[in-house]
Amino acid sequence: MKAALAVLVALVATVSAQAKQYSTFRAHTEANASNGPVFSTQLPLFGRTVTIEKVPTLSENDITGLETYRAADGTYGALFLLNEHGRLALDTLSVDRRGGRLYVFVNNRPITELQIDRRVSDGKIYIPAGLTPADIQLLRKDWPKRRK
Repeated sequence: MKAALAVLVALVATVSAQAKQYSTFRAHTEANASNGPVFSTQLPLFGRTVTIEKVPTLSENDITGLETYRAADGTYGALFLLNEHGRLALDTLSVDRRGGRLYVFVNNRPITELQIDRRVSDGKIYIPAGLTPADIQLLRKDWPKRRK
């Protein structure tokens, strides 16, 4: 009985020690409409209907850091630094999906559409603009600004 209680206490402590995620980041690649509804979905994005893969290629689990800045249009932009899994996924999609598009969603909002026109192997994904001050506040809770 005591052993079961100890295991239960350890399990509760582990679950409560896990960090809460405040923001979401998802990057979906453009899909072929003939892939069907199991693998792809159609959404009205940026003034037209696009087909994207249902499973994101990159998510907040792939991000290790973030640098933000104020864009010329008054919104914010960001440079997301990826972990090894994210770096490899970005490198692979930049080779395999060249000529296609990558759709980035932050906090469940479409932020930008990126043309895949070259290989990206540095593990960084750049969002030029479109983030709100509320987005930046939530993103910084998950990835605090690095001190130099």
